[in-house]
Amino acid sequence: MILYFTGTGNSRYAAKYAAEATGDQAVDLFDKIRNKDYTPMHSDKPWVVAAPIYCWQLPHVVRDWMMATEFTGSREIYFLMTCGSSVGNAEKYLRRLCDAKGLAFKGCAEIVMPENYIAMFEAPDKEKAERIINAAERSLKKAAGHIKAGEPILGEKPDIKGKLMSSLVNKIYYPLIVKDKKFYAKDSYSGCGLCAEKCPLGNIEFADGKPKWRGDCTHCMACIAYCPEEAIEYGKASEGKERYICPR
Repeated sequence: MILYFTGTGNSRYAAKYAAEATGDQAVDLFDKIRNKDYTPMHSDKPWVVAAPIYCWQLPHVVRDWMMATEFTGSREIYFLMTCGSSVGNAEKYLRRLCDAKGLAFKGCAEIVMPENYIAMFEAPDKEKAERIINAAERSLKKAAGHIKAGEPILGEKPDIKGKLMSSLVNKIYYPLIVKDKKFYAKDSYSGCGLCAEKCPLGNIEFADGKPKWRGDCTHCMACIAYCPEEAIEYGKASEGKERYICPR
């Protein structure tokens, strides 16, 4: 079973590509994470988790959901990690998670996809995004081949920067940066409510026709990316920047 968590679609694409290539099923974790649904899950095939890299680790919301959920059946698990540049030393922390869950770590595939984190970086335009996705298909095809054959995925050894990003930077980043106080809706906001629908944590409510963020945010950028009027901003950091949703 292929479980996926996504903000703007990259990991959904990776999961569905792998599902088609391996003959497995892809399951969206959106409702389970949003509703704190920790119902046990079963798979006779190896588990595969497709998720984005958040500050060079598995998103904490995915990690926490996995820790609270019982996995029965297969004890083997693979990870497909989508990222804008690198997974850093994510494998170290994925192994820890697997050890805690009694799962056999079978590898972590680095899948470089278009950047969506416009709170800090630039998203590519549509033409460049398509080129990046086309290039990512090679990595996905290779990873899916290993999964289908039951072979381990051997990742690259992280350099010093990668180790630092996944450890110290991640530890500091979450409490200092992953906050929602800078999100706001401009006057052009239409009130469609799509931002609230797309929030995986149910963190958005409405007051006087405008969205209000309630303090439980994972910085997935779904609210910004899916706004049809591009009326949601993250302070000045997102102003004038390309919005990105995976086109596939």
